[in-house]
Amino acid sequence: MFFRDIHTRIKIITLIIIVCFILIVGKVFYIQVFSYKKLNKSATGVWSRNLPLEANRGSIFDANGEILAGNITTTSLVVIPNQIKDKKTTAKALSNVLKSDYKDMLKHVSKRTSIERIHPEGRRLSYEIADRINGLKLDGVYLVKEAKRYYPNKTMLSHSLGFVGIDNQGLAGLELEYNKYLTGSNGAIKYISDAKGSKLPLAQSYEKPQDGMNMTLTINYDIQEALERELNNAVNMYNPDQALGIAMNPNTGEILAIASRPNFNPNGYQDYTMEEINRNLPVWMTYEPGSTLKIITLATSLQEKIVDLEHDKFYDSGSITVMGSKLHCWKPGGHGEETYLEVVENSCNPGFVNLGLKLGKEKLFSYIKNFGFGVKTGVDLVGESDGILFDEDKITDLELATTAFGQGISVTPIHLGVC
Repeated sequence: MFFRDIHTRIKIITLIIIVCFILIVGKVFYIQVFSYKKLNKSATGVWSRNLPLEANRGSIFDANGEILAGNITTTSLVVIPNQIKDKKTTAKALSNVLKSDYKDMLKHVSKRTSIERIHPEGRRLSYEIADRINGLKLDGVYLVKEAKRYYPNKTMLSHSLGFVGIDNQGLAGLELEYNKYLTGSNGAIKYISDAKGSKLPLAQSYEKPQDGMNMTLTINYDIQEALERELNNAVNMYNPDQALGIAMNPNTGEILAIASRPNFNPNGYQDYTMEEINRNLPVWMTYEPGSTLKIITLATSLQEKIVDLEHDKFYDSGSITVMGSKLHCWKPGGHGEETYLEVVENSCNPGFVNLGLKLGKEKLFSYIKNFGFGVKTGVDLVGESDGILFDEDKITDLELATTAFGQGISVTPIHLGVC
C-alpha cells in the first residue's frame, strides 16, 4: 500500500512537471513566434535613441535652372531628459541663451520622453545662438541640423510658389500642391543607451536623410522679372487696388510668367494678412471679360458660316435694342454702315450682338464651354476659380446679346490666357 502511494505520487509529480514544461515551452514558442515583433519593438524603444536629421526639401527652379526656392542650413535644439543630471541648472542656462521662460524650459528638460524637441524657441537657431549653446557643454543637450526654406528672390512669384511652415510642410501655392514630392525622408543618428539613458560607447549608427525631389517650372526668370518690374511701375504710377499679369507661350499654353499685386515675401509670410497671401489673382479673380470674349463670338460665327466678313454688312446707329434694353456702342453715334470685318476692327458692340442673335444661345454657349469657360483650366495653382456662366435654362435674348460682347458672364485671367 505504501509503495503504491509513492508510485502514484511520483506519477502525479511527473505529470505536473511535464505539464509545466509543456506550458513553458509553449510560452517561449508564443513569445518567439507570435509576440517577437511587438516585444522587440518595445525593447528597442527602451534602449534605442534617435537624434533626428532633417532632409532637405526639394528645390524649385525656373525653366533654365535659375533657383526660385531653396534651402539654407540652420540648427535646432533637442534634449534627452534622462541624460540631464542637473535639470534646473540646464533649464536656467538654456532659457538665458534663448531668452525664453525658465519654467517652460524646465518642463522641457524634465519630460518623461526619450527625446524632446525645444519648440518653438529652439527651432531655426542663428549661428551665434547655436555657438553659445554648444559652448555650454551641457549633458543631454544636442544641436541637430535642420534645413530652412529660403526664397532668394523675395516677393517674386510669391503667390504661385507659396511658402512652408516651421516644420517644412507646404502651406500654400506650389509648395502645398507638390508637398509630397518636395518633402524628403528624415534620417537620424541612432545610438544605444543604458537604463539611465546614458549613451553607450561604440553603439552608434548613421541613417542618411533622403532629400525631396527637385521641381522645374515653365517659368522663365527673365520674363518673370520683367513682368514683376512692370507691375511695380504700374502700381507706383496709378496706385490701383490690385494689378496682375500673365505671360504664356501661345503655342503650348506654358506659363512663362505670372504675378499679381499686392504680393508678399514668403520668407516672412507671418508678417502678412491671409488676404494678401491667399489671393493669387490670375487664377482666383473673376471679372467680365468684355471685348476679349468677342473673339469667341467671331470664331463661332466663322465656324458656323453665318457671316461673310468682307461682303456682309451691318449698320451701327450707336445702339441696338434687345427685349426693351438699349445696348450701346462705345462710339457715340455709332460707326454707320460697315462690313463685319470692320465690325471686328472697330470692336463694335451692336455688331457682335447681331452675330450672337444669329447664332442663338445653344450654339454660342456650346462653343464658349468647348473653349473651356465655366470650368477650371486645371492649372496646378491652388485656389483656381470656375468662373460664372448663365444657366442655359434661364438665358433670354438679352443674356445672349450681352454675352456676345463679353458682359454678364465672368472668367479668370488664366481662362482667357489658356482659351
